[in-house]
Amino acid sequence: MNLNRKKRIESILNAQFKPEFCTVTNESFMHRVPEDAETHFKVVLVAAHFENLTRVSRHRLVNQALAFELESGLHALSLSLHSPSEWQKTPDIIPSPKCVHQ
Repeated sequence: MNLNRKKRIESILNAQFKPEFCTVTNESFMHRVPEDAETHFKVVLVAAHFENLTRVSRHRLVNQALAFELESGLHALSLSLHSPSEWQKTPDIIPSPKCVHQ
């Protein structure tokens, strides 16, 4: 089955981390890329897997899980990774900054 990049990312993250909350947003339109590009994504992920891990460790795990995507055209990945207890205290999704070239 040929899934688009957003669906592949969602599938990988759901299988790997069994999250309580997961959003994957294609933000490519905010950048100077071709019209249907799938190059810039934002991920908000809440998973028990992240409990007691540093921010860097969490990012490494997600980058490892998405290694194929990063090697095959995924240019930018904004990650907001939380444990359930952190998310319960601060369930905020910070808006992405505008691209310098807009």
